Amino acid sequence: MIVVDPTSPIPPFEQLRNQLIDAVSTGELAPGAKLPTVRRLADDLGLAPGTVARAYRELEASGFIETRGRNGTFVAPQGDPAVQQAQRAATVFADQIRMLRLDPDHALALVAAALRANDSSARS
Repeated sequence: MIVVDPTSPIPPFEQLRNQLIDAVSTGELAPGAKLPTVRRLADDLGLAPGTVARAYRELEASGFIETRGRNGTFVAPQGDPAVQQAQRAATVFADQIRMLRLDPDHALALVAAALRANDSSARS
């Protein structure tokens, strides 16, 4: 949860930027997660839209988020290219699991079984 302290000597846009970076780094915000619109986040946090827009611009410039036009703003894949590709695949998989209304634990068990099956066939 993002909290901006108006009494802090750190500017609000920087507090927001730092907290979003922390959320991405810890996995609290997963790659592909959709972020609120500038206006909505500004309203939620009691900030000016320009403050949120500045934080989003800086986060996009540093590769933490990406804007997809009218589709919105999303957490960008992080790490080396192989990890980025895996994060994108995981996001597509998660979307499909939600669409199918499967239990997340069941979906994870299916992935684990598929990975074990591939590991076994590679050793043979």
